[in-house]
Amino acid sequence: MFKLLVLSCLLALALPSLAEVGWWKTGQFYQIYPRSFKDSDGDGVGDLIGITQQLPYLKEIGITATWLSPIFTSPMADFGYDVADLKSIDPIFGTMEDFEALLARAKELDIKIILDFVPNHTSDECDWFIRSAAGEEEYKDFYVWHTGKVVNGIRQPPTNWLSVFRGSMWTWNEQRQAYYLHQFHAKQPDLNYRNPKVVEAMKDVLRFWLRKGAYGFRIDAVPHVYEIPADADGNWPDEPRNEAVSDPEDYTYLQHIYTTDQPETLELVYAFRDVIEEIDAELGGDDRVLLTEAYSPLEVLMQYYGNGTHLGSQIPFNFELLAKISYSSDAYHYSELIHNWLDNMPEGQVANWVFGNHDQSRIGSRLGADRIDACNMIIMGLPGVSVTYQGEEMGMTDVWISWEDTVDPQACQSNEQEFERLTRDPVRTPFQWSDEVNAGFSNASITWLPVASNYKLVNVKKERGIALSHLNVYKQLRALRDEPTLKQGDVSVTAIGPNVLAFKRSLAGYKSYITLININDDVESINLDSVFTSITTQLQYVVVNDKSVRRKNDLTFANSVLLLPKEAVVLSTV
Repeated sequence: MFKLLVLSCLLALALPSLAEVGWWKTGQFYQIYPRSFKDSDGDGVGDLIGITQQLPYLKEIGITATWLSPIFTSPMADFGYDVADLKSIDPIFGTMEDFEALLARAKELDIKIILDFVPNHTSDECDWFIRSAAGEEEYKDFYVWHTGKVVNGIRQPPTNWLSVFRGSMWTWNEQRQAYYLHQFHAKQPDLNYRNPKVVEAMKDVLRFWLRKGAYGFRIDAVPHVYEIPADADGNWPDEPRNEAVSDPEDYTYLQHIYTTDQPETLELVYAFRDVIEEIDAELGGDDRVLLTEAYSPLEVLMQYYGNGTHLGSQIPFNFELLAKISYSSDAYHYSELIHNWLDNMPEGQVANWVFGNHDQSRIGSRLGADRIDACNMIIMGLPGVSVTYQGEEMGMTDVWISWEDTVDPQACQSNEQEFERLTRDPVRTPFQWSDEVNAGFSNASITWLPVASNYKLVNVKKERGIALSHLNVYKQLRALRDEPTLKQGDVSVTAIGPNVLAFKRSLAGYKSYITLININDDVESINLDSVFTSITTQLQYVVVNDKSVRRKNDLTFANSVLLLPKEAVVLSTV
């Protein structure tokens, strides 16, 4: 007997008619890492003009909205996640006029631009922090400060809290004669959201970019925004040890019960959504959206959607598959993680599916190049929002970068023995456009990160001409998402033994679609009549990958579908 986990999400009942569905609810979101997308001026770093030039490619692959990793003025200690001016464009990416031109071209192509918003911290070169360090009344409590404690005549940080980037979460500031808190890099001081002025200032930043024409925000590192409130004496407790880790500098050495996922975090997300609703009412037009990044427990993530009284994030990123699927995961594990989201999602909300981003090893490197199409079938075939990190559509893989050439601060603050575990550089290398110099990314002699050595085999230009390339399979999957069944249909998800993941999309009056994924290297024979109800005797192949001997429009009997090793297909009823 195989384990059968079936979900019947009555999405057709929960969703209104197609004409009323918000654009984002069945949208294709695409993450651009601007430094690595397209360099227009030959300095080896991608920029806004480069993105504008390549927007037709996003239209080609059917993208609805693209979110840009930070493009704001920054000293680049963390490549833009350390913002010095929240209302200006960093010159390395271009000018405000370049951004406005990008918005205008995107509007012509009906592509929404989403910005990366970093609420937890600013750069230490931000004017707010400079004024706070100087003790100016208006800004002195914009950040989290503490004079520390004196032990045996030596001043020490107020707590044992550890930074995500290793070492103490506290750094001494001579001018202020106090420690400031930084959950990440020392050049990224944490804002103090217990100060209402900070909340209002950051809401004003959201309004600024929404009025410019952005269609929303991906909100970075949300769980870190609040720490536990200080006690009556202005002090905080130490965090407990994680006995499984022995390196006292490593972030995971402690259990972060006082510095992540505090209850006020959700209230802040709801407050940011209020701004979205405010600007929707002011400007009209299509919905504006919030996407939130949080590697938090599932029961916490579900509250990001809202609490019945307050609206929250429309798209709290679903990292179940990204964070938990490994090379050795079987079909039961895939099915379980898909069910985790669908079974726990509040009624009336929309699911989203993510397999990659700029912080995690690429699909082809993490799970195997022969599973790239399978992963794209999952994110494109399940109900709701698909999210693709640039390059995953064509199967880009991680690029090994030596310790000497590593630039990611998360790795650089470690050591030569540990850096490979921590570095994010391998997933941020230049986009592979063609087989030309530097993969068509730049005409510079040196690019900010090296181009992958396999770029002549894996690039957009080449894959356009190969019928079953990853890129063309992706484009076929995207085209299928326009079918009413995939926009509004129910879904049933099942593991057929340890090797085969299957899910069926169905909608009364329309064809049903069944996705079958052979995760491993055995040949599998599947009797779909024993798995799904209401399917036709024969089924038609709609999408196949390069492991299949079948071709599009071939027929097969539902009671004897043969799957070759790593084969992934979409079938329809006839």
